[in-house]
Amino acid sequence: MNKISIIGAGMTGSTAAHWLAERDVADLVLVDVVEGMPQGKGLDLLEALPILNNDVKIVGTNDYAQTKNSDIIIITAGMARKPGMSRDDLLTVNAEIVGKAATETLKYSPDAIYIVLTNPLDTMAYLTMKLTHLPRERVIGQAGILDSTRMRAFVAMETGVSVENVHCYVLGGHGDEMVPLTRLSNIAGVSLKDYLSADKLEAVVNRTRKGGGEIVNLLKTGSAYYAPAASVAHMADAILKDRHLIVPCAAYMDGEYGLKDMFFGVQVQLGRKGMERIIEFKLDAEEQALLEKSAASVKETHEALKKLVKI
Repeated sequence: MNKISIIGAGMTGSTAAHWLAERDVADLVLVDVVEGMPQGKGLDLLEALPILNNDVKIVGTNDYAQTKNSDIIIITAGMARKPGMSRDDLLTVNAEIVGKAATETLKYSPDAIYIVLTNPLDTMAYLTMKLTHLPRERVIGQAGILDSTRMRAFVAMETGVSVENVHCYVLGGHGDEMVPLTRLSNIAGVSLKDYLSADKLEAVVNRTRKGGGEIVNLLKTGSAYYAPAASVAHMADAILKDRHLIVPCAAYMDGEYGLKDMFFGVQVQLGRKGMERIIEFKLDAEEQALLEKSAASVKETHEALKKLVKI
């Protein structure tokens, strides 16, 4: 049986375990520093599985040794955003948490593929890759799937069309400078630019960019977890089943779109070895300008990280 270890058993981590348990693709380990919490959540989830006729093994622990021989390590550990905070505000505290999670799990699972969710997402994925010295195929950030699925939801709400017919593509950093590609996004093959009026399309784009902040402001004491957790489960499923699925993820750039030495949201093909390849869109001048603006923002956070951590 495959094995997935989730580092951070808070709302996102435990909900990811929930989605993954339903998919029945791997045994699961929930790790957290809080004593009793991952054990309790793991046991609670395990006790639900007979209803699903599912024999997945689930362990909650405070000990990284339990993650030994994991196929996938999912890092969700870190401080969540609070109202008024940007993702970048989390950099200092979460760099320490993610750095430890990455280096400790690598000791026990040197062949694992890493999926990073902790914010600021692109920079935490960059930190993970630099500290573990893993090839770029084995460190991927979950970002674009979440941003794209939010956009799909908003388009479906606006149009009354089934989400199955809505296809949206969001590139760029996982932040307010993300790049929703309205020209290429479509409803049953019809471009959103032709389907929606300019003002309604602009409203959808703005809501997509602020999607995480909207939920933070509503919850007041936490951040989104259902959609981020479902997104990472989707990635893990694609990897373990070797589906060669093309989805938007944060990947290490080595010349794609003219970008180097940074993580950035692009279309990625996922299979059993992790990131199989990056698929580049042919962008028009406006889209290219937006992408470069987003890249500059991500690069700033990467540079801020380098002042905190020797990588």
